[in-house]
Amino acid sequence: MNDKLPTPRYGRLIGVSLGPGDPDLITRRGWTALQSDARWTYPVKKAEERSYALDIVVRGGLAVPADAVELVFPMTRDAVALAKAWARAAARTAELLAEGRDVAFLVEGDASTYSTFRHLARAVRELAPEIEVETIPGVSSFAAAAACADVALAEEDETVAVIPAAYGVSVIDHLLDEFDTLVLMKVKPLMDEILDLLEARDLLATSCFIEKVGSPEERVVKDVASLRGEKVNYLSLLLVQNPKRARGELRRGCRKRAAAADIGTIVTIAEDAA
Repeated sequence: MNDKLPTPRYGRLIGVSLGPGDPDLITRRGWTALQSDARWTYPVKKAEERSYALDIVVRGGLAVPADAVELVFPMTRDAVALAKAWARAAARTAELLAEGRDVAFLVEGDASTYSTFRHLARAVRELAPEIEVETIPGVSSFAAAAACADVALAEEDETVAVIPAAYGVSVIDHLLDEFDTLVLMKVKPLMDEILDLLEARDLLATSCFIEKVGSPEERVVKDVASLRGEKVNYLSLLLVQNPKRARGELRRGCRKRAAAADIGTIVTIAEDAA
């Protein structure tokens, strides 16, 4: 008699990017996944708390399935508490996938950019490496922010860096000399310090603050100095452009020159053969 338990047939774990707030930015592929038989899971900071990702879908007109499952990811720096929360979320997700049904994890913004989803996917695969993961890309918050603020992230040969503001003012100061545009994510804790830096570098006029882009509470502030002393939302960013940045010389036409050199070599070989 074989007492070995059958290996579960896992469903796929699907990261469904929803865009940063406007349900009209959900891609057709994401919308299809939401309307499939996949079971919904969504992140919350506390049990039974409102989910920003879930709100995006609801504002898009979809009803929340009765069997949707919340996963708690607390906003804390306590490493022990975080580890326990991640372990619980991964175990619950693996448990749902073991039923053989796909699981769609709702992701605000883009699932590959500063997203909870990639961490969850790794943790789930540590429990069951055979689980298939699919990532549905979406609109990032900074791409949507640039569009609503009517500014370009980059033109022609310009360069862009996207960093969490928590790296600090000294890092931001250095990167302003290396990139034409800086996207500073999660600026809430350092807002006044960043404003001091931008003022010192005469970049206030070429900076723009965007909060909760795409949501009903969206706010775009181009007079960023007016934000001094204000407590801004966690879901906020700064687009900083440095038009005075000194750039190095670009190497252009390398591919064309290489092709011409190859032709010259071929001609020489042909002549030698003759």
